[in-house]
Amino acid sequence: MQSVTTTVFITRCWLKARLKDVLAYGLAAFACLLLAGAAQARTSVDLSELKVERADGALYLSAQLHFNLPTVVEDALSKGIPIYFVASAEVVRERWYWYDREMAMAQRYIRVIYQPLTRRWRLNTSAEPFGNTGLGVTLTQYYESQSEVLAAVQRIARWRIATLADLDHGGRQSVKFRFRLDAGQLPRTLQVGAVGETDWELFVERQIDVTAEVAR
Repeated sequence: MQSVTTTVFITRCWLKARLKDVLAYGLAAFACLLLAGAAQARTSVDLSELKVERADGALYLSAQLHFNLPTVVEDALSKGIPIYFVASAEVVRERWYWYDREMAMAQRYIRVIYQPLTRRWRLNTSAEPFGNTGLGVTLTQYYESQSEVLAAVQRIARWRIATLADLDHGGRQSVKFRFRLDAGQLPRTLQVGAVGETDWELFVERQIDVTAEVAR
Protein backbone atom coordinates (compact mmCIF):
# COMPACT_ATOMS: atom_id res chain seq x y z
CA MET A 1 0.00 0.00 0.00
CA GLN A 2 2.82 2.35 0.80
CA SER A 3 4.46 1.58 -2.55
CA VAL A 4 1.30 2.55 -4.46
CA THR A 5 0.98 5.82 -2.53
CA THR A 6 4.61 6.68 -3.23
CA THR A 7 4.18 5.93 -6.93
CA VAL A 8 1.08 8.13 -7.19
CA PHE A 9 2.88 10.96 -5.38
CA ILE A 10 5.89 10.78 -7.71
CA THR A 11 3.62 10.64 -10.76
CA ARG A 12 1.70 13.76 -9.66
CA CYS A 13 4.95 15.65 -9.03
CA TRP A 14 6.25 14.65 -12.47
CA LEU A 15 3.02 15.79 -14.14
CA LYS A 16 3.12 19.14 -12.32
CA ALA A 17 6.72 19.66 -13.36
CA ARG A 18 5.89 18.83 -17.00
CA LEU A 19 2.89 21.18 -16.89
CA LYS A 20 5.10 23.99 -15.60
CA ASP A 21 7.59 23.31 -18.41
CA VAL A 22 4.83 23.42 -21.03
CA LEU A 23 3.43 26.67 -19.64
CA ALA A 24 6.89 28.24 -19.48
CA TYR A 25 7.60 27.20 -23.07
CA GLY A 26 4.25 28.57 -24.21
CA LEU A 27 4.82 31.91 -22.50
CA ALA A 28 8.31 32.16 -23.96
CA ALA A 29 7.03 31.40 -27.45
CA PHE A 30 4.25 34.00 -27.07
CA ALA A 31 6.79 36.60 -25.91
CA CYS A 32 9.00 35.84 -28.92
CA LEU A 33 6.04 36.36 -31.26
CA LEU A 34 5.29 39.72 -29.65
CA LEU A 35 8.91 40.80 -29.91
CA ALA A 36 9.09 39.67 -33.52
CA GLY A 37 5.96 41.64 -34.35
CA ALA A 38 7.33 44.76 -32.67
CA ALA A 39 10.67 44.38 -34.44
CA GLN A 40 8.92 44.02 -37.78
CA ALA A 41 6.95 47.21 -37.12
CA ARG A 42 10.14 49.11 -36.33
CA THR A 43 12.07 47.84 -39.34
CA SER A 44 9.43 48.26 -42.02
CA VAL A 45 11.73 50.37 -44.24
CA ASP A 46 13.89 48.46 -46.70
CA LEU A 47 17.03 50.11 -48.04
CA SER A 48 17.86 48.39 -51.32
CA GLU A 49 20.51 50.84 -52.47
CA LEU A 50 22.90 53.20 -50.70
CA LYS A 51 25.98 54.66 -52.30
CA VAL A 52 28.24 57.68 -51.87
CA GLU A 53 30.34 59.09 -54.67
CA ARG A 54 32.84 61.91 -54.99
CA ALA A 55 32.33 64.58 -57.65
CA ASP A 56 33.12 68.27 -58.09
CA GLY A 57 34.90 68.52 -54.74
CA ALA A 58 32.02 67.07 -52.71
CA LEU A 59 30.40 63.83 -51.56
CA TYR A 60 26.98 62.91 -52.97
CA LEU A 61 24.63 60.30 -51.55
CA SER A 62 22.03 58.29 -53.45
CA ALA A 63 19.55 55.88 -51.86
CA GLN A 64 16.50 53.82 -52.73
CA LEU A 65 14.00 53.12 -49.96
CA HIS A 66 10.96 50.85 -49.98
CA PHE A 67 8.09 51.01 -47.49
CA ASN A 68 4.31 50.97 -47.21
CA LEU A 69 2.57 53.57 -45.12
CA PRO A 70 0.70 52.20 -42.08
CA THR A 71 -3.07 52.58 -42.28
CA VAL A 72 -3.13 55.22 -39.55
CA VAL A 73 -0.67 57.36 -41.54
CA GLU A 74 -2.68 57.00 -44.75
CA ASP A 75 -5.84 58.02 -42.89
CA ALA A 76 -4.13 61.15 -41.59
CA LEU A 77 -2.91 62.05 -45.09
CA SER A 78 -6.36 61.56 -46.62
CA LYS A 79 -7.72 64.12 -44.14
CA GLY A 80 -5.19 66.71 -45.31
CA ILE A 81 -2.84 66.31 -42.34
CA PRO A 82 0.81 66.80 -43.41
CA ILE A 83 3.24 63.97 -42.78
CA TYR A 84 6.94 64.61 -42.23
CA PHE A 85 10.06 62.57 -42.88
CA VAL A 86 13.69 63.26 -42.02
CA ALA A 87 16.80 61.93 -43.74
CA SER A 88 20.27 62.50 -42.28
CA ALA A 89 23.80 61.68 -43.40
CA GLU A 90 26.67 61.96 -40.95
CA VAL A 91 30.26 61.67 -42.16
CA VAL A 92 32.55 60.39 -39.41
CA ARG A 93 36.20 59.47 -39.01
CA GLU A 94 36.60 56.34 -36.97
CA ARG A 95 38.93 56.47 -33.95
CA TRP A 96 39.91 53.32 -32.06
CA TYR A 97 40.83 55.24 -28.91
CA TRP A 98 37.69 57.40 -28.63
CA TYR A 99 34.29 58.10 -30.12
CA ASP A 100 34.07 58.59 -33.89
CA ARG A 101 34.75 62.17 -34.93
CA GLU A 102 31.93 63.91 -36.78
CA MET A 103 33.26 65.80 -39.78
CA ALA A 104 30.05 66.74 -41.60
CA MET A 105 26.30 66.43 -41.11
CA ALA A 106 23.54 66.94 -43.68
CA GLN A 107 19.81 66.70 -43.10
CA ARG A 108 16.85 66.67 -45.44
CA TYR A 109 13.34 67.50 -44.23
CA ILE A 110 10.41 66.20 -46.26
CA ARG A 111 6.73 67.11 -46.00
CA VAL A 112 3.88 65.39 -47.83
CA ILE A 113 0.45 67.02 -48.04
CA TYR A 114 -2.72 65.90 -49.78
CA GLN A 115 -4.91 68.73 -51.11
CA PRO A 116 -8.52 67.46 -51.19
CA LEU A 117 -9.86 70.35 -53.28
CA THR A 118 -7.46 69.77 -56.17
CA ARG A 119 -6.87 66.07 -55.40
CA ARG A 120 -3.17 66.64 -55.84
CA TRP A 121 -0.21 65.78 -53.65
CA ARG A 122 2.42 68.33 -52.67
CA LEU A 123 5.96 67.44 -51.71
CA ASN A 124 8.20 69.97 -49.94
CA THR A 125 11.90 69.27 -49.44
CA SER A 126 14.17 71.51 -47.37
CA ALA A 127 17.58 71.52 -45.71
CA GLU A 128 16.02 73.25 -42.70
CA PRO A 129 13.12 72.20 -40.42
CA PHE A 130 9.71 73.46 -41.47
CA GLY A 131 8.66 76.26 -39.13
CA ASN A 132 5.58 78.38 -38.61
CA THR A 133 7.28 81.46 -40.07
CA GLY A 134 7.45 80.08 -43.59
CA LEU A 135 9.03 77.42 -45.73
CA GLY A 136 12.31 79.21 -46.33
CA VAL A 137 14.35 77.74 -49.20
CA THR A 138 12.47 74.62 -50.28
CA LEU A 139 11.82 72.55 -53.35
CA THR A 140 8.11 72.13 -54.06
CA GLN A 141 6.75 69.46 -56.39
CA TYR A 142 3.21 68.32 -57.23
CA TYR A 143 1.99 64.81 -58.01
CA GLU A 144 -1.29 63.30 -59.17
CA SER A 145 -1.32 60.23 -56.93
CA GLN A 146 -0.11 58.95 -53.58
CA SER A 147 2.03 56.29 -55.24
CA GLU A 148 3.87 58.94 -57.25
CA VAL A 149 4.61 61.19 -54.30
CA LEU A 150 5.76 58.25 -52.15
CA ALA A 151 8.06 57.08 -54.95
CA ALA A 152 9.66 60.54 -54.88
CA VAL A 153 10.04 60.41 -51.09
CA GLN A 154 11.70 57.00 -51.28
CA ARG A 155 14.22 58.01 -53.93
CA ILE A 156 17.23 60.16 -52.99
CA ALA A 157 19.45 61.09 -55.93
CA ARG A 158 22.84 62.85 -55.72
CA TRP A 159 22.25 64.55 -52.41
CA ARG A 160 25.26 66.70 -51.51
CA ILE A 161 26.20 65.75 -47.96
CA ALA A 162 29.72 67.21 -47.54
CA THR A 163 32.52 69.07 -49.27
CA LEU A 164 36.03 67.66 -49.36
CA ALA A 165 37.19 70.68 -47.37
CA ASP A 166 35.08 69.38 -44.45
CA LEU A 167 36.88 66.03 -44.40
CA ASP A 168 40.19 64.66 -43.18
CA HIS A 169 42.26 62.85 -45.78
CA GLY A 170 43.43 60.06 -43.55
CA GLY A 171 42.06 57.20 -41.50
CA ARG A 172 38.92 55.16 -41.97
CA GLN A 173 35.84 57.24 -42.80
CA SER A 174 32.21 56.29 -43.13
CA VAL A 175 28.73 57.71 -43.65
CA LYS A 176 25.88 56.97 -41.24
CA PHE A 177 22.57 57.28 -43.08
CA ARG A 178 19.22 57.46 -41.28
CA PHE A 179 15.65 57.88 -42.50
CA ARG A 180 12.54 58.14 -40.33
CA LEU A 181 8.98 59.33 -40.13
CA ASP A 182 8.94 62.35 -37.81
CA ALA A 183 5.90 61.96 -35.55
CA GLY A 184 7.06 64.98 -33.54
CA GLN A 185 5.94 67.25 -36.41
CA LEU A 186 2.34 66.07 -36.22
CA PRO A 187 -0.40 68.31 -34.83
CA ARG A 188 -0.46 68.19 -31.03
CA THR A 189 -3.80 66.42 -30.98
CA LEU A 190 -2.23 63.50 -32.87
CA GLN A 191 1.12 63.55 -31.08
CA VAL A 192 -0.49 62.38 -27.84
CA GLY A 193 -1.41 59.05 -29.38
CA ALA A 194 1.30 58.81 -32.04
CA VAL A 195 4.55 59.22 -30.14
CA GLY A 196 5.76 55.82 -29.02
CA GLU A 197 3.22 53.91 -31.13
CA THR A 198 4.73 51.37 -33.53
CA ASP A 199 2.15 52.30 -36.18
CA TRP A 200 3.97 55.62 -36.55
CA GLU A 201 7.48 54.14 -36.53
CA LEU A 202 9.19 54.07 -39.91
CA PHE A 203 12.95 53.96 -39.50
CA VAL A 204 16.09 52.63 -41.15
CA GLU A 205 19.79 53.13 -40.43
CA ARG A 206 22.83 52.03 -42.41
CA GLN A 207 26.56 52.80 -42.28
CA ILE A 208 28.92 52.46 -45.25
CA ASP A 209 32.65 52.96 -45.67
CA VAL A 210 33.69 55.92 -47.86
CA THR A 211 37.45 55.93 -47.22
CA ALA A 212 38.27 55.12 -50.84
CA GLU A 213 35.98 57.84 -52.20
CA VAL A 214 37.48 60.50 -49.94
CA ALA A 215 41.07 59.47 -50.66
CA ARG A 216 40.95 59.14 -54.46
